[in-house]
Amino acid sequence: MQEILTLAQDPTAWVALITLIVMEVVLGIDNLIFISILTNKLPAQHRVAARRIGISLALIMRLALLGTIAWIVKLTTPVFEVFGHPFSWKDMILIAGGLFLVWKATKEIHHNVDPTEHNEDFIASSATSGFASAIGQILLLDLVFSVDSIITAVGMTPHLPIMVVAVVVAVTVMLLAATPLANFIEKNPTIVMLALAFLLMIGTTLIAEGMGFHVPKGYIYAAMAFSALVEVLNMLARNRRQRAAEKH
Repeated sequence: MQEILTLAQDPTAWVALITLIVMEVVLGIDNLIFISILTNKLPAQHRVAARRIGISLALIMRLALLGTIAWIVKLTTPVFEVFGHPFSWKDMILIAGGLFLVWKATKEIHHNVDPTEHNEDFIASSATSGFASAIGQILLLDLVFSVDSIITAVGMTPHLPIMVVAVVVAVTVMLLAATPLANFIEKNPTIVMLALAFLLMIGTTLIAEGMGFHVPKGYIYAAMAFSALVEVLNMLARNRRQRAAEKH
């Protein structure tokens, strides 16, 4: 308690907290896109519950990981080498998560390009098993992003209370934004393909990071923002053409 009161009176602690919250929220965008696409495939009555349960369990998992920071930091220690390049547990987690994202995004892109492969039997049978699968996939991907973000957070501040508050605030923002973002994606089908392309790019970036090639996050988010802006302009143009056609 004394440590928390001391930190509350320290201006540098507040700067670190705000910076860490912003970083966690920005990193959470990747998770939100994945969660939105994943839960939109569930029956309408299960979507909100899947998002809330998945994100809530993700919060519990992140807080549990924060309790094992000493172990998390050791994940950066090299375990073996391949052709002279060292690989740590963190690298292997990033590569595994990246491969999963690339596979998932590629599979979803294929389904969107050729939707005739979906059959009613699959959709009907996935109502219950699909719910559990969605929760599991949300937690799996969040584990990858959690390890990466926590290691980054440790490099920004040594104070555990600051990390805990930042994680709680960031996950709360995710919880509030998950349903509006998912509804927006569902109402704008072209956004789905763009979001899947983002996931494909993020997955490739995770693999590159795991292989030792550092890709500045700013470049990735700048490309995502530019692509999103272009898509917004396309949506505005389509809406104006539709309104003009309705008038005529």
